[in-house]
Amino acid sequence: MSDMVTRLSERIRTTGPLTVAAFMTEALFDPKDGYYATKDPIGAGADFITAPEVSQMFGELIGLWAAQSWLDMGSPERFQFIELGPGRGTMMSDALRAARTVPGFLDAARITLIEASAALKSVQASTLGTSGAQISWSNRLEAVESGPSIVVGNEFLDCLPVRQAIRHGGEWHERLVGLENEDSTKLVFVLGPPLGVDTDLIPANLIDLPDGSLVELRPGDQQILGAIADRFKNDKGRALLIDYGPAISEQGDTLQALRAHKKVAPLDDPGNADITARVDFQSLTQYGRNLGITPYGPVEQGQFLISLGIESRAAALIQAAPDTKATMARQVWRLTDPEQMGTLFKFVCFDSVGLPLPPGFSAR
Repeated sequence: MSDMVTRLSERIRTTGPLTVAAFMTEALFDPKDGYYATKDPIGAGADFITAPEVSQMFGELIGLWAAQSWLDMGSPERFQFIELGPGRGTMMSDALRAARTVPGFLDAARITLIEASAALKSVQASTLGTSGAQISWSNRLEAVESGPSIVVGNEFLDCLPVRQAIRHGGEWHERLVGLENEDSTKLVFVLGPPLGVDTDLIPANLIDLPDGSLVELRPGDQQILGAIADRFKNDKGRALLIDYGPAISEQGDTLQALRAHKKVAPLDDPGNADITARVDFQSLTQYGRNLGITPYGPVEQGQFLISLGIESRAAALIQAAPDTKATMARQVWRLTDPEQMGTLFKFVCFDSVGLPLPPGFSAR
């Protein structure tokens, strides 16, 4: 039995069952045993692989997207280029290499990585050490210096803690994490008290579902969008968020844990598996609209990357190195094919008032 399971069991016996969000926070971010705090989980031989690790083309297109966004903002002499949850630093490294082709962009950029994991900060420093850019780190978006900003985040929202609610007896109840019995250390889901006023957090199209239905609430998404909106109140800004989930709010338990690229039970081994939940893009864009920032999308990953020219970029790389043709074709397929990552992952953008249409998106 792990130290984390022991601590969680003792906490539950002392203070009662935990919300799913509290459980995720401990499992992922506990400074001693949390998954992100202690591990480098990304890569083909680790627990999961992200799009930037599939191909350099992904990050390069994000870099050119950011450079065009800087031009759209009037090419400010100084701006904050912020990445949320930058993983191994691969996307930012590829993005900076591509954006270097736009005169003035790198000179103006002040790059900050929002990262909670000490293990990943070390990896990021190594990855970006030859980029020639000055990199700083922060644990919170709110702590980054104000000013014009471009914010990017790939698979950041899905690991933010979620709450879950179950319809029971005509009311929505919090789903909690408790113990199988008083003497056990086995973690199980249990029914908690009615949500009360927090019922307002449930998407309108799901509020009247029948008993037995489960919905997920994402307060972490609202916190991040609130921080982005605050940055954009007095300065120009644009944010690009990339994640997996439905375009329209759906019911259902999407909590999943991954270890070595395989799904495991979310409660079985906290601290040793990545735990995520699908992003609700409909609620996300509506909340951004309520905050006064303009949402665009979601756009499916395949469509977005093709509109930004991934096929042309692959052709250029093949021309420079013909022996990479099969590799490049496989990478484009992996990123854009509907049966791979092409439709599961989606892009959404949030703009401050007055900016032109962002690259890769249609007018609303």
